[in-house]
Order: sequence, then structure tokens, then C-alpha cells
Amino acid sequence: MKPMPGAIAKQFGRLARSANSVPPLHLLAGIGAVLVALTLVTPFAFEAAGDNAFIALAILAGLLTIVATQLAERAPPERALWLIFGLGILLRAYVLLFDPLLSSDIYRYVWDGRVQAAGINPYRYFPAHEALAFLRDGTIFPNINRADTAVTIYPPVAQFFFLIVTRIGESVTVMRLALLGCESVTVTLIMLLLRRMNRPVTRVTAYLWHPLPFWEIANNGHVDALMVALMLLGLWIALTGHALRGAVLIAFSALIKPIAAPVLAGIWRPWDLKMPLVVIAAAALCYLPYLSVGWGVFGFLTKGYLTEEGISAGNDLWLLSLWRLVFGELQGDVVAYVVLAALILLSKGLSVARSSHSSIASTLADINMLLLLTILLLSPNYPWYFLVITPFVALCGSAPSWFVSIGALLLSEQLDWDFYIPRMVTKSILFGGLLLAWALVAWRSHMQRTVDAELSP
Repeated sequence: MKPMPGAIAKQFGRLARSANSVPPLHLLAGIGAVLVALTLVTPFAFEAAGDNAFIALAILAGLLTIVATQLAERAPPERALWLIFGLGILLRAYVLLFDPLLSSDIYRYVWDGRVQAAGINPYRYFPAHEALAFLRDGTIFPNINRADTAVTIYPPVAQFFFLIVTRIGESVTVMRLALLGCESVTVTLIMLLLRRMNRPVTRVTAYLWHPLPFWEIANNGHVDALMVALMLLGLWIALTGHALRGAVLIAFSALIKPIAAPVLAGIWRPWDLKMPLVVIAAAALCYLPYLSVGWGVFGFLTKGYLTEEGISAGNDLWLLSLWRLVFGELQGDVVAYVVLAALILLSKGLSVARSSHSSIASTLADINMLLLLTILLLSPNYPWYFLVITPFVALCGSAPSWFVSIGALLLSEQLDWDFYIPRMVTKSILFGGLLLAWALVAWRSHMQRTVDAELSP
């Protein structure tokens, strides 16, 4: 005999009441155990079924992290933090045991450090050039991508980091440990900012348990970890009353990955010329040691990367691709798109700058929005570019930030397996979802204002 709908409803009600009666810390521990299990099987699932298996398991872990963050806010802070940090460290230690699964960029980091230690400008030769033959080995050199076609793409502050770390050890493991050290700075600053905003420090769960940071930093070892740490450190210093010092650090972060540059709008006051001059001076000083190659100091960025990534032709700019699906490709549409995107970012940046005298919480929310807009307009092809958003998942907790940071894992598909999802499809899911999340947030805000207006006398 089939159960009646009323009986089913009663059963669900009992389950809901049972869940409510369980202490949040116990539920948090249960979700943590599931996250550990998912992470344990992910490398083996990747080897057996490819990058799509990795994507599925990582996205599931991301969704569980949303629930875990909500539970962590209700759990006793002292005991919860032991669990949050313990599991965050465990996850990173485990994925550190495996060679990078989805990227070989870290081998170039080690190589660039080695080249500089030999007294050679890393922007002068591509790795396979005969002038560098004496630096080749059997571990790092064979794994460098674009070894016979591209000089380094990485800006000077990244190069300083590569040189310093490789003086400790010229290995992938040493480089990843150094990047995890950068992550520890990021986590510390997230907690300091949460305390400054009077928000539960246990919200750091959103970063520590998020699959994007621990796979893209502890496993794949991306230098974005240093970029995020310097960006947050610059923000913290600026928000404590030292805007110019903070601006220098944010400029350094942009000289690792330029995607951090819009953050400067959050600490700038319109018509204050000192900050732009300080930023320009800091950038010039950083480039100075490498100017022996002239314009070649911009490396592979201007010599092929923009073309290779479909930016010069506009093929991988998502919004432009949508336009072309409807109206076709028009002459000069890439230039028009770039100009329009720059104007949009400039307008939003000025808006953020004008409101940067407001509270820390609203300033961080504005910066988060500006970074999301930057990502939408640039529509990067790789998930690690989205690491710039992950601290704001903990700090702001907005639906768009959660969606984009977890959805970025869809871009992990890089191997040639039978089941291939076209990039246009994954980007449409990712950025279409971002637009939908923004629309929902705007609608809820509008509805709340309507209710407040009705209730007000």
C-alpha cells in the first residue's frame, strides 16, 4: 500500500525537526566528513573518468561548503574553528600529495626562478632556446607548457616571488608550500576583516573548505595565491587609514595578475592624484630590473597569449560571442567591445571610488561587485582566474560570488575526453547564472524596499 501524501509530509516534518535538534557543530562535522570523502576519491576519479568526473565531485563539494558556512555561523566559535582549520589543512595536505592534475603552469614558475638565478632575463628566451640548454633537467623542463614558442607571461612581482622561492628549493613541492604560505596570509586577513565587520569569524569556512582554492593552490599551485594575499593585505592596510601604502601592495598584486587592478577603485578618492602617481611609480620600479629586453618585458602576453586565448579575435569573450550569435561578426566589433567594456569598468570604478568613504562592509561589497563585473567582461577561460573572488565569498557571502566561484570549476575541463562540453556552453552556464543571480538579488532587494515602505508610517 502506497503512503498517503499526508503521511509523507509528516515524515518530512519529523526529519526536519530531527535535523533542527542536532547541534550545528555536529552537522558541520558530518558535512566535513563528506567533503573529506569526496576529496579522497577525486584524484582517482579523475584518472579513471577524466576531468568531467573531477568537475562533478568538486562542484558537489562547493555546494556542501555553502551549507557548511551557514552551519558554522551558528556553531560555537572556539570549537568550530578547530574543526574548520583542521579539515582545511587536511584537505590541502592531501591534494599536495598528487602531481598537479589540471595545469602545468607551476613548472614555468620554477623554471623562471632558475633562469633568473643564472643571471638571465626571463623575458629574453623561451625555455627551449639553446641559450638556456645548460639549465634543462629531467623534472621541470619536460613539463613546461609552450616551451618552444613562448617566453614567460608573468609580470615582475611574480618573477621576484619565483626567484626567492627557488632559492629555497627548485621543486614543485617547495613552490606549492610557498603558495600555501601566501594562503595563510589570506585566511588571517579574512578573519581580521570579519572581526572588523562584527561578523562571525567562522565564516572563514567559505574559503577554507571551498574546493577552488585548495585544488588550484595546493594541488595545481597557481601564483594567484600570492596575488590574492597582497590584494587583501593592501585592502586591510588601506582600510585602517593608510591608503597609499595599501595602494602600493594592491599595485604589486596587479603585477602578478592584472585582474586585481580594479580593487584600487575601492580605496581611491576621486581627483586625488597622489595614489595614481604612487601606483605608476611602483609599477615602473618593478619593471626596471627587466627593461634590458625593451618592450619584450611584457612577455608572451603581447606576443601570443591574447591571440591564443581568443581575446584578440573576440572568440572567447562571452558577451561578444552572444552578440555574434544573434547579429553575426561585424568589422571592428572586438575594438568596440573593448572600448565599451573599459567605459563600463571605468564608470563602475568611479562609482565605487565615490562611495569608498562608507562602511568597510559596503566597501568590500562594492569591490566584490566590481571584480565580478571585470570577470564577466573578460570571461576568463580558466578556473584559477576566479580565485580573486573566493575571499569575498567569506567576507560578503553574496549569491553571485558563490555561484561564480563554484561555477568556475566548470572551466576545469581541459583534456580531450569523449564527453566534451563546448566552452561556449560552460561559459553560458557560468556567466548566464551570474546574471541571473544578480537579477534575483536585485529583485529581492526591491521587494524588501517595497515591504519596508509599506510598513513605515
